[in-house]
Amino acid sequence: MTAKNNFLHRLLTACLLLLPAVASADWPEYRGGQALRGATAAELPAGIRLQWTYNTGGEIKSSPVVKDGRIVAGSTDGTVYCLDRQGKPLWRFEADNAIEAPALIRGNTVYIGDLSGFLYALGLEDGRLLWRYEAGNQIMAAPNWWSDGQRHYILVGAYDYYLHCVDASTGKGLWKYEAQNYLNAAVAIEGRQAVFGGCDGLLHVVDIPGGQATGTVEIATYVAGAAALEDGNAWVGDYDGVFSCVDYRQGRILWQFESRDRRLPFIGSPALSGDRVFIGSRDRFVYCLDKDTGRLLWQRNTGSRVDAPPLAGGSHLLVANMRGDLLLLDQRDGSIRWTYELGSPVIGSPAFSQGQIIVGAQDGSIYCFGAP
Repeated sequence: MTAKNNFLHRLLTACLLLLPAVASADWPEYRGGQALRGATAAELPAGIRLQWTYNTGGEIKSSPVVKDGRIVAGSTDGTVYCLDRQGKPLWRFEADNAIEAPALIRGNTVYIGDLSGFLYALGLEDGRLLWRYEAGNQIMAAPNWWSDGQRHYILVGAYDYYLHCVDASTGKGLWKYEAQNYLNAAVAIEGRQAVFGGCDGLLHVVDIPGGQATGTVEIATYVAGAAALEDGNAWVGDYDGVFSCVDYRQGRILWQFESRDRRLPFIGSPALSGDRVFIGSRDRFVYCLDKDTGRLLWQRNTGSRVDAPPLAGGSHLLVANMRGDLLLLDQRDGSIRWTYELGSPVIGSPAFSQGQIIVGAQDGSIYCFGAP
């Protein structure tokens, strides 16, 4: 990249990073926004039909993201794919290793990590490599972003035990925060705080400008999924089969839920909608809890373990399981509105944009559904 082009790219990135995180028609980052709430105000379709599929050369574990009519997902074949809304390929980028992490689209740039520990910045329009940052071990988590109005940060956890903070324009490392074990899940951001769990069993709270911890809360043996944040609280599941609500500012657990009959891991992230929180479990059930008290409101057996995070949209909840079933549930009582058999496990978060549901599966395909 020439000095002039580099300057223009940095200027454009700086301007675009100041825009609101999520336009109404887009789903540009994992779980839909910085706080990772997994929800959209738009109503999920009450019926669906398959519009198209696109097959890659590996498994799709990377959750798709969507911006400006472009769908981006990584594959374990080591390629980042960009498709249009009709499923036609626009560009592809060959990474150094398999990709399981979701991407982040911010401004006109795609940020995505691979299992070699590289974080890439790619042009959204053409997939051109802008910069590459090297962590010390594999990246399986989605990047997230933060800005102080002048500098723009990309944050991503890695299996080298570090949360890495990188300049969004240049790829220069700004600081690293060390946990006590692998960091598998995306970091959630609210205000100037980064909140994330790790395989050390702790929920970490880090002040982003300086990269210093403001607190930790002991949760479990380890935490595989990302937390969802709202008003100083974090909702997060753990591998011991406990789902917790944590006041992360005060460093205290407000309530915990676990099934009396089944105590299997919570691998995915929760979804927040109104006064409710939803979480899937490896015990095959999806649970709906009162967000403030942890009281169980309903539960639904999906028929197979649920590692994929649910997606809340309007009055409905979209759930995918490891048998390859998609289920649309009514948020009020968990009743089933429709089901669709993909026939291949889904572990990533679905995306929803302009009436389209976009899902990746382990058969290597990206599926797009719309209303009939």
